[in-house]
Amino acid sequence: MEEYSVDDPTQLLEAASDFASYRGFQNDASAKEFLDRFPLPVILNALQTKADVPRLESTLVAVLERVFNTKYGASLIPQFMPFVQVGLTAESQEVSCLLENLNEGSVSATRLILDHNIYPLLLDCLIHGNETVATLAMDAIAKIAGSPEGIIWTSYLVLYSEFKF
Repeated sequence: MEEYSVDDPTQLLEAASDFASYRGFQNDASAKEFLDRFPLPVILNALQTKADVPRLESTLVAVLERVFNTKYGASLIPQFMPFVQVGLTAESQEVSCLLENLNEGSVSATRLILDHNIYPLLLDCLIHGNETVATLAMDAIAKIAGSPEGIIWTSYLVLYSEFKF
């Protein structure tokens, strides 16, 4: 994982702060430019290693939100669903806000959540998460239940599942 680390996390924090605090709309070009400088694996590694840099986690999450709100960023979401899994099970569940970006405008959110076994993690966040996390989990579950494939899957889940909480 060393190949995905930064020598100076404060440099990443400074660039991320600038990107996240930009008052205008972040477009595909600006998202790509930022990710060319700091690729997603570098950002994700910094989140996972929890470098001892104040505000790094919250700033990187804000960056990811802005990146994933672009078409370019949304196209990258399927590759990084394992990170969402890790984020939903981590002590700090701040990354769960990325679930907001799994919408109909990107790849099928329902398909991504089901294919990557995120649904049980959403249920766990609904039950055990703080108010913000529980609300986001509930919104994601509602999106799933409202989609055609989600209706079928949710019905199956209700009838045949043996979840233990």
